[in-house]
Parts: sequence; C-alpha cells; structure tokens
Amino acid sequence: VPAVSLLAKLGVQQFRDWLHDAGVRHLRSAEEYGLSLALGGSEITMEELVRLYALLAGGGVQRDLASVSRTAQASPPKRLLSAEASYLVLDILRDVPRPNALSLPTASRPAVAWKTGTSFGFRDAWGIGVVGRYVLAVWVGNFDGSANPALVGREAAAPLFFSIIDSLGASALPQHQIHSRAGWAESEAQGVTDPPAGLNLRRVQVCATTGDLPGPHCPHTKQSWFIPGVSPIKVSSVYRAIRVDPATGLRSCDPNAAGTRQEVYEFWPSDLALVFRRAGIAIRRPPPWSPECGLDATSASGHPPRIASPQPSLVYHAPQDGNARGNVLFSAAADGDARELFWFVNDRFVGRVARGEAYFWRPRPGRFEVRVVDDLGRAAAVPITVNRPALPIRQRRP
Repeated sequence: VPAVSLLAKLGVQQFRDWLHDAGVRHLRSAEEYGLSLALGGSEITMEELVRLYALLAGGGVQRDLASVSRTAQASPPKRLLSAEASYLVLDILRDVPRPNALSLPTASRPAVAWKTGTSFGFRDAWGIGVVGRYVLAVWVGNFDGSANPALVGREAAAPLFFSIIDSLGASALPQHQIHSRAGWAESEAQGVTDPPAGLNLRRVQVCATTGDLPGPHCPHTKQSWFIPGVSPIKVSSVYRAIRVDPATGLRSCDPNAAGTRQEVYEFWPSDLALVFRRAGIAIRRPPPWSPECGLDATSASGHPPRIASPQPSLVYHAPQDGNARGNVLFSAAADGDARELFWFVNDRFVGRVARGEAYFWRPRPGRFEVRVVDDLGRAAAVPITVNRPALPIRQRRP
C-alpha cells in the first residue's frame, strides 16, 4: 500500500523513465504498467537488479559492474539518487528479520539490507541484499519458466541467500569498514550502520502508528529519520479529543456542555480503515454527532473527503451506445467520522453511497465539476473533461 501510494504521487511515467536511466531495459510504456510498476510489474534481469542494489550501496551513484570480460568501455559514474535517500532505503531493509531458523548468534550476525521476491504465478523466487562490501542476489527457478508453488522467495531463496552470507565469514563482518567510493563508515559487528558525516539527516520523534509529527493525543512515539527540506512535514491528526455525552453516548458540539467528558478516538480515513478491517485490526470509531448539532458545527470539524477518482489530469470518453463499460468511477476517502458520501455533477445530485464505497457515473461529452459531500457537510470538487466516444479501430483493406 505505501509503495503504490508513493508511485501515485510520483507518477508512473517519471518512475518508468528513472528505471530506464538506471539501466533497466526492455521496459514497455508507462500506460501498460500503471501502478503495478511499484510492485514488480516489469520484467528485470538479475544483473539489472544487482545494479540497482549496488546503486543504493554506492550512496546513489551508479557505476558499471566489474565483469570477467571487459569488452565495452566503462561508463562514467552518474548520480541517480541522493545519498540520504539511498541510506534510508538500506536502513529500512536492514529491519527485515532473518527467518528464525537461519539466525546466527547476535554477536556474529552481519547487518543485512535484504528483501525477497516471488514472481507472478510462482515462476521463480528471489533474494537480494547488501551485506558488508557485497551485493548478493539469489535466483531459484526453472530455466524454462515453468511455475511451481514452492517457488516462494522467503522459503526457497532466503535459505540459500543466508547460507552464502554465512559462508563469507569475516569478510562480511569488518569492525569498521570504510566504503572508499561512498565514504560510508559501517559498524557491522553491532548490527547497525551509522550514516556518514555530512548527510542531511536528522532523527525526530514521530507518532509511531502514523509516521507524522506527534500531535497532543498520539499514544506512542518513536525516533525516525528525517531529511530536512525533503521529507513531508505534518502533524498527525488521527488521534483527536472530542466531547461525548455519557448519558447518550453521542458526540457533543458544545465544548462547554455540562456533563460531557473528553475522550480520544482514532479518525482513520476510510481507505486505511478498509485495510485495517481486512487485516482483522479493530478500530474504535468515534460516536455519531448529537442530533442537536447542525451542519454549521459538523462541517467545521475534521477533514473534507479526498477524491481519488475521477482525476482532473485524465481525459475520459463517453461510452458507445449500449456499452456499460464506459462508466466513470467516483471514489473518495472520507474522514473517520463520516458515514455517507453524496456525489454531484455540475450541482446535480447523481448518487449516494456508504463511506468506503464507490459510485459509477455514466458520462456524456462535456466539461463538468464533480463534487462529493459527506453527511457532515464537508466537500471537495474536481473538474473533468469527457470527450465523445472513441471510434473503433478498423482494419484497413489491403
């Protein structure tokens, strides 16, 4: 979910072009991948994958891989990532625990920034990572590409991956290894890697469950890396204190009402609440507002819906007559206390759905403003363009 969300903000085309610049060949157009590109939707060779991990180990600077036969002239080094971003990605990957059966005693365990992967249809299993001065990649599969349900990265590739790492012995466990090209000082024996001096990195307290700066009601905080001037800054608004009438159990709109008490609830947006529900995580939702509270009071609280679809950057086409597949998806993430969403097109009401559900609108050519309003009076709107139906492509006669 975080990877797909990040790619949606970055843009598929921009990421596809970055992969091409980083040496990933045989890429198709960005439109063919969509957001699946963040989850491994493209083919990649082992050498290309090693180059990407070596890029991280090199502080964001890509260099040619050394090979037994050097027939081509080496390309000059080029920077593709910041040193700060490269360090943070490796720091994240170091938090991936080894499979329990493959763990060595802590004192002799090298810090490994690693990840496994399982190809679509169980065609092959992968393990790749950075340990000491090595980038190691393991591929397990059938040379004819045939599938096998046993080809799962963590089960098939990880054992071989860590067996090779353990065989490296002392060469992967220097007390203070200096990476001459990147200038990174590593303390492998303690299982941690301190960032090199001069990086624009700071440690800050964040709300443990949201990753944002902690608000006054965040129950737990933790230290996290922060890139000043780059990392997004916002205070977590998930945990909010509200006034509740204990006699009715309803939320009061009068902060000074006698007999009410302050309680803290979690206001997760509907898209994340759906993820939690599917994972079996119970969320204590805020109670409904008292009937005495009008829209003037409720609309001034919380956050308005966030429209995910339609998108103003896209051009939509009206469907052909009798074709039901041309409908436009209307979806929005609602705040934690919203129960329903109402959709309007050019101020005309078109549909009503429960929080977290989508609506499908049958478009006609023109320019429109699509507006969504939750049951508490909070609204958002986007403009969209709908063109005439696309003409079918007919094969020319020779």
